[in-house]
Amino acid sequence: MKKTLLAGVSATFALSLAATAAHAQSIDYGAMEQMFNEPVTTSATGSPQRSTEVPVDMTIISAADIHRSGAIDIPTILSRVAGVDILPYAAGYSDVGVRGYDQARSPRLLVLINGRQVYFDHQGYTDWTSLPVELSEIRQIEVVRGPNSALFGFNAVSGVVNIITYNPKLDDVNSVTAYAGNNGAAGVSAVQTMHIGDRFFMRLSAGAQKQDQWKSTSAAVPASLLQDPQSTRANVDAIVQLASKTELRLEGSYSNLAGTQVNSIYSFGHQRNQTNSVKATLSSDTGIGQLQAQVYHNNMDALTPGRRYVNRITVASVQDLFKIGTAHTVRVGLEHRSNEMDTSPFAGGVVSYTVLAPSAMWNWVVNDKLSLTAAARYDRLKLKRTGRLPVGYAFTNADWDRTISEPSINLGAVYKVTPADNLRLTFARGVQAPTLFELGGLVFDPTGALGSGSINSGNPNISPSIVANYELAYDHVFAPLRARAGVKFFTQTTQDVKASSNPSIIDVRPTPTTYGATLYQNVGDSKMKGVEVSASGKFGKGFNWSADTTYTDVKNEPSVTDAVLLLRRSTFAEFTPKYRSNLALGWTGGKWTVDGYVHHISKAMTLNGAALEQVKAYTTVAGRVAYMAPMGIELAVSGQNLLHDRQAQAKGPTGLMAERLALFTVSKAW
Repeated sequence: MKKTLLAGVSATFALSLAATAAHAQSIDYGAMEQMFNEPVTTSATGSPQRSTEVPVDMTIISAADIHRSGAIDIPTILSRVAGVDILPYAAGYSDVGVRGYDQARSPRLLVLINGRQVYFDHQGYTDWTSLPVELSEIRQIEVVRGPNSALFGFNAVSGVVNIITYNPKLDDVNSVTAYAGNNGAAGVSAVQTMHIGDRFFMRLSAGAQKQDQWKSTSAAVPASLLQDPQSTRANVDAIVQLASKTELRLEGSYSNLAGTQVNSIYSFGHQRNQTNSVKATLSSDTGIGQLQAQVYHNNMDALTPGRRYVNRITVASVQDLFKIGTAHTVRVGLEHRSNEMDTSPFAGGVVSYTVLAPSAMWNWVVNDKLSLTAAARYDRLKLKRTGRLPVGYAFTNADWDRTISEPSINLGAVYKVTPADNLRLTFARGVQAPTLFELGGLVFDPTGALGSGSINSGNPNISPSIVANYELAYDHVFAPLRARAGVKFFTQTTQDVKASSNPSIIDVRPTPTTYGATLYQNVGDSKMKGVEVSASGKFGKGFNWSADTTYTDVKNEPSVTDAVLLLRRSTFAEFTPKYRSNLALGWTGGKWTVDGYVHHISKAMTLNGAALEQVKAYTTVAGRVAYMAPMGIELAVSGQNLLHDRQAQAKGPTGLMAERLALFTVSKAW
């Protein structure tokens, strides 16, 4: 007992020293991971912390977890995290949600790569296959549940997926990977790190992959809508050491993806997405703390038959992270965001907004048992529209002259009851801003005659959704068993749920000189409650295991009828499965590693046009066996969806079924 307490105090002291010393210089995650024998994060408060000590509900997926997963995409890896929902609609296309509110092109998740958002801002969803990152260059993936806008940034309402790559200054990562399998699956990736002198460090990466699209057995998905997915991507990450305490980090990326996707009205079709991005971050240790200035620009060009969506976003921010004594860490920041989209399929207009958001965070380590965190952010969004309008439109450009102002709050208390028992209590208020689609970036040409027909479009007057979340978490370390177990209780409310337009619902009546309008709208409130139980540990020689199950119960509280809720594709109580569970078992022995995964989802509903259809409960099994051959070459055989040739996992009988995938992989790292 005394040894355990002493080790805990020593680790806390060392972590505090690391936080003080690490300020603006590149965080050496590798050194800290070796020191504490587990992954460490700096994302929540700016100071290094174990995942069990952060004031949010976070799971850290390590590089070793990623490597041993046998996965070729990030959604497969995320599907094995407690409380995460994956909707695999097609080969190469999945949607990811956290604790329910599942829907096609879900806009509720903030996805970052090294602090840069990579979800598509025009519609708010993430095209995971187009992310410009190789799995072998990812140091860790941090999965944060619940609204955390005040800590992590704009629009983090249901959760955050924070992808952190290896640092080219501190991590000499080099690898080549190639795989091939059934259903036409093949891919290759390469990562190269270079040090030029003692002041310039760079990592280059590139990759490509392809596979056959899942076959359709339903007339609802004709062959003309199917396209084999294929993608290419490239990334550069460079650090210039300008002075002993000042560095400049430059990042650039490109991706190109083509394949079958599911849109927000649950219909299949071809889509080609191209992205490019540049980012610069200047960090310096000064007498007043760690100063950081950052700017990035993202371009997205999405082409689907009959429509082209072009989205441009520029984000600039400054922040100061400093300590007051040894117990208080403070972070203050200011962010400016500019976001615009060309209207489509009606061309000639531009919908845009700017956001100015001050923020502040305070972390107080009261003593070696208790730490408190408070964070706040205030977003002031100014909306605008310029350019052409459809003849007979119910709005003028002046209707977009509007300002939305909302605060976000995160409060957390972490209490170490004993060296083996940990208690965490959190409250969060997050803001889900309307997407540019919902605000009028999506606008169709009129249908019908002037005075009686209608225009389907976004709505300049739609309100943001406000999400409030309370959570109580407890975990215990069973040292003699080399195991840890925990339980979490959470409840969440969403005010002003946003819902899609529907051509059969006329929101603005036509007049003799205007068309009617069918619009995106707010449809009422929603409540969710749930519990999550998880455990993990080691046994024997080289064995590790983990298990979890999450229960969620979503209740619709609409201000419209259930029939209208269904037409607007927002029946989240029906879309959300009650249970999702995972079981994993791994073994390491000499040159061999073996890993197996079981994933179970209870039944839920999805949409077939304007009608509900059931997706039956299903279980998947995946596995990987790897052998380290001479010269550091690793040979691996892996498989996904091993129980069935074909299985409905996101859509019912009118969708595509996930197919069994078997892969052979050759990789070498040096």
